Amino acid sequence: MSERIALGFCNNVDYEIVWNAEVLEELITAYEISADELGLPSEIGSERDLLISILNFMTTSGGGERFVSSSAIIERFAARFEKKITLGGTSVRAAIAMQVLGYTAALHLITMNSHVRRLLPRDCPYICSNPGDSTYPHLIVQFGADARLRAGDIDIRAKQSNRLIYHCNAARISMNLNEDFADLITEAKVLLISGFNAVQSKQLLADRLVRLKRILKRLPSDATVFMEDGAYYEPSFRQLIFRELGPRIDIYSMNEDELQAHLDRAVELHDAHDVTCALTDLSRLIPAETIVVHTRRWALAYGDDADRYATALKAGVTMATTRFRYGDDFTMANYREIGEREANAEDARFADIVNAAGGNCMVCAPVAAVEQENGITIGLGDAFVGGFLPALAFDSDFS
Repeated sequence: MSERIALGFCNNVDYEIVWNAEVLEELITAYEISADELGLPSEIGSERDLLISILNFMTTSGGGERFVSSSAIIERFAARFEKKITLGGTSVRAAIAMQVLGYTAALHLITMNSHVRRLLPRDCPYICSNPGDSTYPHLIVQFGADARLRAGDIDIRAKQSNRLIYHCNAARISMNLNEDFADLITEAKVLLISGFNAVQSKQLLADRLVRLKRILKRLPSDATVFMEDGAYYEPSFRQLIFRELGPRIDIYSMNEDELQAHLDRAVELHDAHDVTCALTDLSRLIPAETIVVHTRRWALAYGDDADRYATALKAGVTMATTRFRYGDDFTMANYREIGEREANAEDARFADIVNAAGGNCMVCAPVAAVEQENGITIGLGDAFVGGFLPALAFDSDFS
């Protein structure tokens, strides 16, 4: 059995906690956390360290992913809140999103348990690389625009909504690959590569890339390889990936936090000149034919003949915005409704400037305007992928 869309290479269980300022403020007081402790980089080896990390992200309204020394820290912290158990990992969340549009995909999983069996899309064939059941939960913290925490000398108000991911996932750290996945991709039009950002050993990563290259040999030569970035435990490992996979990566995709991390500078998302300069600099670092950046305001593609991805960008931002507005249980009607909405004036103006100046080397799709400030923030990049890839694999359906 082979699918036109193949999604690898990891999955996990997410604990999506419900934001509770009262509980968080009580913890700040109990742990005697003071304002002068914020902003200092540190490993997360305790619940106190975890709380300081959350406060640091709130200070900048940024999002990101961090490694925690023990899953017990996550379990203890999550037990203090109401929570929803969902499936995570770009590949699985993308598959869940695209099933609403009626598309299936072949999946490479790295962990199996009762939650995966219950929530995995039913019609998606899959391979799992690890025998037996295992659960390494990811903690998902979402704060809304204007979320505020006040305790002691700490007074923080978020300027915009965002999401944080914390985990100690042994399956992701080892990223075992099952090469039988190659049997599921022989007719694929697009393949997603994601999930290697948690690997902590250069030697282990090198071994996994050798296995991945063997899998890729079964992929049709004209298939598009789409790689999604992430918060790497060791950022320098990206260079090993670029060196080993190199020209086989057709599209390299990231969000605005990852864009700014690559460049080690802030980028003004409504300044077309600043964004263009950022993409020019980024293209010198990343040896992919096309770079895709998806943000809360717009998504764009940059590279030779990038304009051919205009329809896929539109489908991607529509999917992500639909999830932001309606959450997990969105419908095809919700997707169509979001797709018909106009962007706000500032985002539309930015896209117009980029599209007028970019020729066929840069194309931008603005995000539809929604009134909801405190929407779902987790999985928006994954939902973007879940909209973008079907538009590549089934382009006639989206024309």
